[in-house]
Amino acid sequence: MRAVLVGIDFGKGDFRASLDELALLSSSAGAEPAAAVTGKRASPDPALFVGSGKAEEIRETLGDLGADIVIFNHALSPAQQRNLERRLQVRVVDRTSLILDIFAQRAQSHEGKVQVELAQLQHLATRLVRGWTHLERQKGGIGLRGPGETQLETDRRLIGERVKMLRSRLDKLQRQRLTQRRARERNHTFSVSLVGYTNAGKSTLFNNMTKAGVYAADQLFATLDTTSRRVHLGEAGNIVVSDTVGFIRELPTQLVAAFRATLEETVHADLLLHVVDAASPVRDEQMEQVNAVLREIGADHIPQILVWNKIDLAGLEPAVERDEYDKIRRVFVSAQTGAGIDLLRAAIAEFA
Repeated sequence: MRAVLVGIDFGKGDFRASLDELALLSSSAGAEPAAAVTGKRASPDPALFVGSGKAEEIRETLGDLGADIVIFNHALSPAQQRNLERRLQVRVVDRTSLILDIFAQRAQSHEGKVQVELAQLQHLATRLVRGWTHLERQKGGIGLRGPGETQLETDRRLIGERVKMLRSRLDKLQRQRLTQRRARERNHTFSVSLVGYTNAGKSTLFNNMTKAGVYAADQLFATLDTTSRRVHLGEAGNIVVSDTVGFIRELPTQLVAAFRATLEETVHADLLLHVVDAASPVRDEQMEQVNAVLREIGADHIPQILVWNKIDLAGLEPAVERDEYDKIRRVFVSAQTGAGIDLLRAAIAEFA
């Protein structure tokens, strides 16, 4: 599936990096980014998000490349999406739907699948309600009486029922998780959570530390389900290390809500290892995005050790950096080659 990517620069943040991220997201979802159409605007166009001239440019690009899908680096309103699809005659996907789609492909555990479906249904519900308003406004008329509205009511009710069912199932899973966590707390097991931007190397680091064999790949959102393992740290005894879902800028709100449970582990950890891709040119911005989500889920009070990962790509050496109070602030490692992992284990043991 060949895709034309569309990014509009509204003068906020690092536009280039955001577009590169969209290309990575698209590949992760199984589309091949064939071209990117970019432009500058002060604010989105209410009808098409982009101006009609830009829409024409997208249409020509589609024709030239024989591409069959358009992916926007922005959230589109249902009306904008509909108007664009009419104009371009191909499927138009926005950033939110794209991320939901990747999550749907990647979810492995029962809990992950329930969370994704819940997020997708909530997203779909907003599309349904507005999708039919043009019929509702005319209240009947030839060919519009009946099924249009009743069908909408049925769809809405079915989605509502399914959402309710999924929510109660999630509650049950969260209660189970709570029971497991309480058992850990009773045994006073020191718990560590890996957090970080998507593709920073959390799972590779997790595998290196715990020999767990968790799926790790150079793609966005390779991990969706929290995995926890016991690790023995010499004199510090046993600790529990958890790998969590990666964070990303402008994560769809439905997903933040749905993945609360997955991120719950993070909120109850004794220590966060904030894994940073040391080789990324936008690492500072990525760290800020992660800290913003941590604030959102109430985990910003938990002590952090920054793990500067991928030092082999950044041309750095394994090291430990301390602050003026001799507390460990940063550990430089390469999860891929294993360099500096012993320093990290010692740092965790010292903290514990």
